Amino acid sequence: MAESFIQKLFAERLGGANFGKEDKIYKFEKIKRAKRDALAANPGVEMIDMGVGEPDWMADKIVVDELAAQAAKPENRGYTDNGIAEFKEAAARYMSEVYGVNGLDPVKQFIHAIGSKPALAMMPSVFINPGDVTLMTVPGYPVMGTHTSYYGGEVYNLPLERKNGFLPDLDSVPEDKLKRGKLLYINYPNNPTGAMADVKFYGKVVAFAKKNNIVVVQDAAYGALVYGRKPLSFLSVDGAIDVGVEIHSLSKAFNMTGWRLAFVTGNPLIVAGFAHVKDNCDSGQFAAIQRAGIVALKNPEITARTVAKYERRLKAMVAALRDVGFDAQVPGGTFYLFVPAPKGIKGGPKFANAEECSQYLIKEKLISTVPEDMVGNYLRFGSTFVAKDEADENRVLGLLAKRLKEVGFEF
Repeated sequence: MAESFIQKLFAERLGGANFGKEDKIYKFEKIKRAKRDALAANPGVEMIDMGVGEPDWMADKIVVDELAAQAAKPENRGYTDNGIAEFKEAAARYMSEVYGVNGLDPVKQFIHAIGSKPALAMMPSVFINPGDVTLMTVPGYPVMGTHTSYYGGEVYNLPLERKNGFLPDLDSVPEDKLKRGKLLYINYPNNPTGAMADVKFYGKVVAFAKKNNIVVVQDAAYGALVYGRKPLSFLSVDGAIDVGVEIHSLSKAFNMTGWRLAFVTGNPLIVAGFAHVKDNCDSGQFAAIQRAGIVALKNPEITARTVAKYERRLKAMVAALRDVGFDAQVPGGTFYLFVPAPKGIKGGPKFANAEECSQYLIKEKLISTVPEDMVGNYLRFGSTFVAKDEADENRVLGLLAKRLKEVGFEF
């Protein structure tokens, strides 16, 4: 078949005429293929999948029941555009009760989104012109940077290093990038490192933003999943609302990943700009889902139960990893462990990077992790593996410990 004229019409941001021809295999595709091959080579052997980045529980019964009830009401059938007022009001109450951020205006300082990913994707269209710069933390969730590039902007990566507590060094940004800077993306609790930001760091972010006229977008997708402390909002810090917004998702805190519901809150002008773009991108999330989301936001004890499960699992995972030499510790937040990758296996293969280690663990021990090689060589272990109940959870964790002990890692 002759090449279609369509091949020549793809936008340069997608690779132009070369779109779809690149034979590069990306990280998650490599993991998927390795898992498939390992299961085929070891029929009947269980894969311990700790590479999953989404909750293993369903949404709470009271939330599911509310969705069913609201979906049956004819008044919920139509477009919601930029959201129902009741959801914004519930979000404002939630920010007050859970994060101690009081006085936010539900009308001017809140807007719902069909998940935090679309919110991050749309944000550059509010601010980025060709040549403008977005500062992105790496490793991390790349969506806002990807869309910055789509609009002809430039991405400047801020490495997250262990020696700095996985906080970006804002003082390291070159003057040229600062002059063209429009957006700063931060994400705490941090995916993938599990690191936490504190009031001091957020205060520095505010001062940095004011000095350089840069908008801050704090991705709080894991905001309520914290251990041994209370959740902290960027907006609780003096001056934060002058410079930025925070994006909250119901996916992680309320096990509502596939429901696609989030909200953007903070500076009213940024919220208004986002609302304008959003209004030209979608027609709003189904009202029944928003009303079910209201029930979730009114019941933060759902999150407390989820946090207890993850903390229990993470402690057991840390014990199993430390027992065989990993430098592991319970994170401040999220449901991930982020640990330096081994250098190799005693008497066996050496690993040039974390990806090689990850592939070895999948193929030889049927343990799936996510490698992170952008800043150092790390493995991300997720505590969201599937288990029917706590007894099954203990069985999986025991199997993990057993398989790790069989390896003989070299660090």
